[in-house]
Amino acid sequence: MFTLAVCAEMVFRDLPISERAGRIHDAGFQVEIWDWTRHDLDALARTPAEFSSMTGYIRGSLTDEDGAAELLRTAEESVRAAEQLSCPRLNLHGTGLDGEGLPVVPVTSEPTGEMWIAAHRTLTRLAELGESAGITFTLENLNTAVDHPGVPFAKAADTLALVAAVDRPGLRMNLDLYHAQIGEGNLVELVRRAHGLGLIGEIQVADVPGRCEPGTGEINYPAVARALVDLGYEGTVAMEAWASTDSDLALERFRSAFTP
Repeated sequence: MFTLAVCAEMVFRDLPISERAGRIHDAGFQVEIWDWTRHDLDALARTPAEFSSMTGYIRGSLTDEDGAAELLRTAEESVRAAEQLSCPRLNLHGTGLDGEGLPVVPVTSEPTGEMWIAAHRTLTRLAELGESAGITFTLENLNTAVDHPGVPFAKAADTLALVAAVDRPGLRMNLDLYHAQIGEGNLVELVRRAHGLGLIGEIQVADVPGRCEPGTGEINYPAVARALVDLGYEGTVAMEAWASTDSDLALERFRSAFTP
């Protein structure tokens, strides 16, 4: 059976992040965080929490030489932070995001061939970095219609293509089904395809619309969970969702949806 994790950035928001991590751990889940530079890593390391994922860079982009250099430099810092928390996965996007989730340097058109080549080169170097450190970098698909306009390589199809082209164990896909539902849909087939290629590093979930916990929107997550069981998926499923009302209830709804 797969492992369940919860994003501490989006639940128990009245508590300090270390207390949120403790609450999530006590409920039986692993813990995900975002930008580690905003948190006291020593305090997080003292909690009993088991960390599943965190942001794998501070600044940078996959699409140009200068942005790639900054992404690689800050990824090295992120590896050291991940080692402090024994966190096995570091998450990436096509470009750096600001505090609102918007790209620092947006792309206003489809990525060019040069951008694809630059992204492949940079992701290969990140995979090598991850392999030397015993950490997996995961490239996340995003939606551009609602949350992240202007992010390059945002579609699940593009993210999957890049990860497949690099074809290194240090790089896998963070398959975010909330973003995929908004951008592409056909979630079960998407899961089957990515799993069949052996490229899923983690799966993230939230419901549509609203980005709240499973059971609050249109996605049939119990059906997705059954498909994962049928496929033999044994990785992590992480709830990256706002609590619609009560955080404890959100965690229980997530557990229920993914206990087929």
